[in-house]
Amino acid sequence: MALATLDWMTQDAERLAQCNHDHPQAVLGPQQLDDGRWVVRVWMPDASRVVLLHQGHEHVLENPHHAWVFEGELNSNPGSLYRLRVERAGITHEQHDPYAFRQEWMGAMDRHLFAEGNHHHIWQRMGAHPHVQEGVAGVQFCLWAPNARSVSVIGDCTNWDGRHLPMQQRLGGIWELFVPGLGAGAHYKYEIHTQQGHCYEKADPYGFQHEVRPAQASVVANLKGYQWGDDAWLKQRDNRNPLEQPVSVYEMHMGSWMHGSWDEPYIEADGTPRAPVPAADLKPGARLLTYPELADRVIPYVKARGFTHIELMPMAEHPFDGSWGYQVTGFYAPTSRFGSLNEFRAFVDRCHAEGIGVILDWVPGHFPKDAHGLAFFDGSHLYEHSDPRIGEHKEWGTLIFNYSRNEVRNFLVANLVFWFEELHIDGIRVDAVASMLYRDYLRPDGEWIANEHGGRENLEAVRFLQQANSVLFHYFPGALSIAEESTTWPLVTMPTSMGGLGFNLKWNMGWMHDMLDYFELDHWFRQFHQNNITFSIWYAHTENFMLALSHDEVVHGKSHLLHKMPGSDELKFANVRALLTYMWTHPGKKTIFMGMEFAQRGEWNVWGDLEWDKLQHREHQGVVNLVDDLNALYKSEPALWRNDFDSFGFQWIDCDDTNHSVVSFMRRDEKEGNWVVVVCNFTPEGHGNYRIGVPVDGFYTELFNSDGARYGGSNQGNLGGKFSDDWGMHSYGQSLDLCLPPLTVMVFKHDPNRQREAAKDEAAAKLGGSLG
Repeated sequence: MALATLDWMTQDAERLAQCNHDHPQAVLGPQQLDDGRWVVRVWMPDASRVVLLHQGHEHVLENPHHAWVFEGELNSNPGSLYRLRVERAGITHEQHDPYAFRQEWMGAMDRHLFAEGNHHHIWQRMGAHPHVQEGVAGVQFCLWAPNARSVSVIGDCTNWDGRHLPMQQRLGGIWELFVPGLGAGAHYKYEIHTQQGHCYEKADPYGFQHEVRPAQASVVANLKGYQWGDDAWLKQRDNRNPLEQPVSVYEMHMGSWMHGSWDEPYIEADGTPRAPVPAADLKPGARLLTYPELADRVIPYVKARGFTHIELMPMAEHPFDGSWGYQVTGFYAPTSRFGSLNEFRAFVDRCHAEGIGVILDWVPGHFPKDAHGLAFFDGSHLYEHSDPRIGEHKEWGTLIFNYSRNEVRNFLVANLVFWFEELHIDGIRVDAVASMLYRDYLRPDGEWIANEHGGRENLEAVRFLQQANSVLFHYFPGALSIAEESTTWPLVTMPTSMGGLGFNLKWNMGWMHDMLDYFELDHWFRQFHQNNITFSIWYAHTENFMLALSHDEVVHGKSHLLHKMPGSDELKFANVRALLTYMWTHPGKKTIFMGMEFAQRGEWNVWGDLEWDKLQHREHQGVVNLVDDLNALYKSEPALWRNDFDSFGFQWIDCDDTNHSVVSFMRRDEKEGNWVVVVCNFTPEGHGNYRIGVPVDGFYTELFNSDGARYGGSNQGNLGGKFSDDWGMHSYGQSLDLCLPPLTVMVFKHDPNRQREAAKDEAAAKLGGSLG
C-alpha cells in the first residue's frame, strides 16, 4: 500500500477518533482498490483484535495506520453479509459491520419534499426504524442536522461513546446509519459535534418513544404490528361532518385524574408486575396509572357520563410534570409515563370501541430549552429563530418554532398527520394560537419585531396553520381541529380557500369569561349585567364556536367552578347546575374539565387526584346525574346541536327581563323541523305564573329541569309540562304560564299529540285529586 494512502488513511482515522468525520462510508466497509482488489476497513475503538468471517474463511485484520482501524485485502467484493469477530477488554463477540450497508434510506424525492416542506409522512424516513437490509435485521437511523460537523449514534450498544458509530452525511443535511443487530427497545441518542467544536447529546426529534423522566434517552419503537380494531369507527368519522353532530367533550389530565398505589402494582397480561412510575411531588407510595389501567377506569366513566369525546391534555413526551404537558420535547412519542406506544394505541382503540372520540392537545407554538431537546439542536438555531424578539416566550421560558423554515414547518405538519394516522386520534385542540398569530404577544414595546408590512401579525405562523389544517382535512375530512384563540382574529374557522386559518372549531373565550364573570356576581347585581348572558348570541355565528370551561379556569388561585359561585352551599350547587344547563342549551359544541362534572370543591392540583370522595355526598352526585342527563338530552334533541352555526338554530323569546334575571329562547333544527324552548332563571327567587310567548298552540313537555330532586334541587316544576294559553306575548300568539324555580334552567318541547283533557287527568292524578 502506498505511503500517500497510509497518510490519507491516518488523517481519516484521526478524524474518526475525534468525532470529526462526516462521510465514514467513504473510507470504511468494503472499498475497491485501484488494482481491482478490495479492502475491508473496520472502525473498532478500543478493540484489540478483529477477524473478518467470510464464506467460511477467517481473515485476521491488521491496523497499519491507526490502532482502531482494522483492515484486510480480499480478491472480490465481500458485500455486506460478512461478520466480524471482535475482541475488546478480554470479551469476544460477533457482529455485522454497519459500514458494509450502504443503501441510501432517504431517496431524492423524500429529500425534495422535505426541503420544500411537503413531506407529509416524513416520520417514515426520519427517526429510528427497525429494518431489514439485505436480510440482516437492525435499526435504520435518520436525522436532519444540516449545520453539524459530525453526528454519531450513541446508546447502550456503544456504552454511550460517540466514537463508535459515526453517521453518514447525505444531501440536504440528512445523516443516516444502519446499525445491524439492534432492535426495538434499544436506548439511544445522537451525539452532535458542531462547527464550533461543541458536543451535544440530543434525543431524537422523531423518536417514537422516550425513557421515563427524568431519563432522557430515546427508545427504538416499532410502528408496525399493532392490530387496530376501529376501521368502522374511522370510516364513519370521515364520512360525516362533525359540525353537524353532537360534540360533548370531557377534558382531562391523565396524570392527575386518579393515581394508583405501589401496594397494588399493575400486573402485565403475562402475570408479571410492572415497575411503577412515581407520581412526582405526590405523597410517597402514589404512582401513575398505566394506559391499560386508565382505559379500565376512564373509558367506562366517560361513557357513563355520556360524553362524545375525551380531550387529553398534551400526551407528547415532556420532561416536567408541572408543565401539564405543554413543554414538549418528544413531539412524535406518547409519553412513557403511562406505558408504551402500543398501550396508548390500545387506549384509543378501546375508546373507539365504546363510541368515544379522542382529541389531543397539540402544542406547535413553542418548545422548552431542555438540553436534550430541539433548542440549538445542531449548534445553530435550527428549529427556533435566532433573534429572541421573535424566537422566545420569555414569560414561559420557551422557544418559538421558525415557521418560515420549510423543514421545521414539515416537522410540525407531518407530526399532526402522525398522530391521526399512527395513533388514530380524532381531533386536536391547538394550544395558545394567539401566541402564534401575534409577534407582540406578551411582549412590551421594543422587544418585538414587526413583519415586512410593519404589522404585528406573524404571517409565517398564519401560513403554517393554514398548511397544517389544509393537510389535516385532506387526509382526515371528519377530524376536529379546534383553536384556542383568545382574540378577534378573523376567519379562524373559515376554510383556507377563503383566506381563513382552516380550523373547524374555535373555543369561545369571550363566552367563558362573560359567563364566569356573571355567575361570580352576587345574585342581586346580576340584573345590571344581563348582557353577559346575552352578548355571545350577537356574535355566535361569526365563527364555529365551542363553549369551553377548561383547566385554565380552575387553577392558580381561580378556585374550582363550585366556589366561584356566590351564596350558601345550596345556592352554589344550584348555580353550577344552572350554568351547565345553560351551556348545554346555548349554541356551540361543549367542553368541560374533569371534576366539573361533580362540582369538585378544591382547585385542580396537577400532583393530586380529583376529589373522588365527594361523590358520596348527595349534592355532588346530583351534579353527576345532571351531566349524565344533559348529555342524554343533548344527543336526543338535534335542535340542540344540528344548527349550532347558523342563525336558524337560535331564536330569542325574551332577553330583556333584567328585573327578574330571566332569559328565554328557542333552539331549532331546520332538517327535521324540531325545536325546544329554554327558560333560565338566574336568581335565587322563584317566579310563579311567569309567562313567556310560544309560537304554537298545544302542550309543552318539560324535558329537563335543573332543579330536579335527582340533581340535588328542590324539585319544583310544572308537573311535567304546560298547555299554552291563547294569550299573545313576546310577538307570539300563544304563551305559557310557568313556575320558574330559583336558579334553574328548564327545557320544554311542543308535543302535537298531547290532548288537553288527557293532560288534565294526568296532572290531577299526580296531585292526588281532581282539577276543575
